[in-house]
Amino acid sequence: MKAAVRIILPALALVATSLIALSAPVAAQVQNQTPPVIKEGRQLEHDGKVADVLALYEKSLKDDPNSYGVHIAAGEVLDLLGRHDEARQHFEQAIAHADSVERRAMGQRAEAMSYAFEGNCSETSRLEEELISYYRGIGDFYQQGEMADEAARVCLDSGDFDAAENLYRRGHDLGMQEPNIKPARVDLWNFRWENAQARIAIRRGNRAESERHVAAAETLLNKGTNPEQAAFLPALKGYVDFYAGDYKSALDQLQKANQHDAFIQCLLAQTYEKLGDQAKALDFYGQAASAFTHNPPAAYAVPFSKKKLSEWKG
Repeated sequence: MKAAVRIILPALALVATSLIALSAPVAAQVQNQTPPVIKEGRQLEHDGKVADVLALYEKSLKDDPNSYGVHIAAGEVLDLLGRHDEARQHFEQAIAHADSVERRAMGQRAEAMSYAFEGNCSETSRLEEELISYYRGIGDFYQQGEMADEAARVCLDSGDFDAAENLYRRGHDLGMQEPNIKPARVDLWNFRWENAQARIAIRRGNRAESERHVAAAETLLNKGTNPEQAAFLPALKGYVDFYAGDYKSALDQLQKANQHDAFIQCLLAQTYEKLGDQAKALDFYGQAASAFTHNPPAAYAVPFSKKKLSEWKG
């Protein structure tokens, strides 16, 4: 990326998707600034017409080559189509034409996610590190932890367990440095850290250690201080069971998790495949492959599911 447009900024929501909640005024501003062409594109996305979405954005950019929002939207579609180099060209154009620090941040984070779609732990972490540095400068420890955890997930999904462990630990420790941190926030960071350690341990083949962390995560959740995290417990248990080879138990747990999450859909597909139910595996791979979100769950699930579908249909 050109030095002239590289700056360290807070990671806010993308134009079309969001992992981090915006404040109400900023969210309203982003919504109001959404070009009509992107609203049209979202309807095409909903209808499953991916090729038409990209054609729509390309036509729009011929008329207005400096459109920030359309560059972001086109880049996201290209990532979902597996055309990552082209996607990043659009994100860099978006950053170059951003009219606010918030919009430049959206472009930078979109670029980080583009590398996540390639399973590139190091480049995703490098870009997220810039955001961590910004938050350090303004003393926002919660967002520092959020960015470290986001990079950690990408590294775990890409198979770099050591990098994932270091980043998850760092995210936990940064978040816990928040001045006058409330007990519920302490429980949240501890829950996330136990959840992460359970996933890392099972990926390393240590089920006993993984189960200890699952139990610790459940104990924290049962305190009731973070009820919104409840859906993550069956997802965690299903994840651990799957990588432990206990596919029937994994299926039972994953069916209790968020069925709209592309990662859960992909893991359900893998579980059905292990259980010998090809029809259901294909169904869930199809759902995961058609996800139209630009975030870490989709960054793993979409390419993986498309590859599986291609192998089976081939």
